[in-house]
Amino acid sequence: MPAIANVTAESAVSINPATGEEFARYEFQRERVWDRSLAQAHAGYRLWAAEPITQRIDVLRRMAGVLRRNLDRMASMATREMGKPIVQSRAEVEKCATLCDWCAENGEAILADEKTSIGDQAYISYLPIGPVLGVMPWNFPYWQAMRGAAGIVLAGNAYLLKPAPNVMGCAYLLAEAWREAGVPEGVFSILNLTTDGVSKVIADPRVAAVCVTGSVRAGSAIAAQAGAALKKSVLELGGSDPFIVLADADLERAVQAAIVGRFQNNGQICIAAKRIILEKPIAEEFTRHFVDEAAKLIVGDPINEATYIGPMARFDLRDELASQVDKSIAEGAKLLLGGKKLDGPGNYFAPTVMAGVTPAMTVFREEVFGPVASLIVANDTEDAVRLANDSEFGLNGALWTGNKDLARRLARRIDTGGLFINGTSASDPRVPIGGVKKSGYGRELSYFGIREFTNAQTVWFDRS
Repeated sequence: MPAIANVTAESAVSINPATGEEFARYEFQRERVWDRSLAQAHAGYRLWAAEPITQRIDVLRRMAGVLRRNLDRMASMATREMGKPIVQSRAEVEKCATLCDWCAENGEAILADEKTSIGDQAYISYLPIGPVLGVMPWNFPYWQAMRGAAGIVLAGNAYLLKPAPNVMGCAYLLAEAWREAGVPEGVFSILNLTTDGVSKVIADPRVAAVCVTGSVRAGSAIAAQAGAALKKSVLELGGSDPFIVLADADLERAVQAAIVGRFQNNGQICIAAKRIILEKPIAEEFTRHFVDEAAKLIVGDPINEATYIGPMARFDLRDELASQVDKSIAEGAKLLLGGKKLDGPGNYFAPTVMAGVTPAMTVFREEVFGPVASLIVANDTEDAVRLANDSEFGLNGALWTGNKDLARRLARRIDTGGLFINGTSASDPRVPIGGVKKSGYGRELSYFGIREFTNAQTVWFDRS
């Protein structure tokens, strides 16, 4: 089957990846339309920034309630547009509501004037800067947008969401939720733009900053445009996260965590466990159990409650994944499970496990965005750290060991924005997320994310 495109010259196209059927088109906005949105965002920001923070907190609290009331409707749209199993879609919407709860509970303290060591003579205020453009992906159509938007809006800014073309339905449901929560006009808007339209919006003086979650190529291009306009950018880009299992780890728990870390959301997660690095003494046993568990994963219609692996979100990405697997086998990787597209009208790829992977192989060097696990054997702990760092990416990682002191020491040597000891990579409102190297810069979530798009203004009384 040829790849089915989610974009035409005129429109973004919603295609159900479980069936290959198109069910909606959204015409790209002409300049007069998005120009009006920018004008509304700038005017809305001015009014919103002048509101007391208690008013903004009330909107976040209401937003949490709106999301929960509309959970099933929003989850169904995500499942239909990008193939996420329905149980995981519901969890995504609930996670967005939890984020709003956390921001409402903690936002006033995070954005309060901060004392300095100078005493009462000087303090720091965290002030809004203006409309922020968010260029967001499709793999978590609600969470990725809300992860930045909640803090940006709470800080008094406006948020302009440019969604991925294949999840426009989700984007408009999210905008509807913000309106129901009572956010003023222009404070949360949808921009359905071409690449050229994005460039023009970034250059527009009414836009203060840009945040991007997506590929290295997209992030690099957008960051260059933002830099040329002297605007701040925050990038969360690709990842090839290491999942390190040392010889003293709890093997049963590590296997189960690796299954979730690699195959959740059909493996289409930036912080998925993409390179599973096994210390030699336990490599064979881990591999055997991991393959057994991967073979049990239920592949099927994502609307079915029992389904764990649904279709890949886009047909072109399935073709790219198949190419990566084929190249790696030709390079010497051993296929233990899956490794192929599944027959039928939907965009399915079999859960796949590859062993004997080395740094010279495609699945090691490139980001693999789909249900493909790569198993790599390390000679010892030092070799495991070396392999983990042998990547152009540095988003998240996981380390499994029974020795907490060793874990703390190794964590300081692993080049990632986050490291999860005896767990799987995750994003949580209470801690920041972001990467190093080609995984990007800046942070979202936690107080880092809420303050990221603010003006840290120094106020100093009478220095004389």
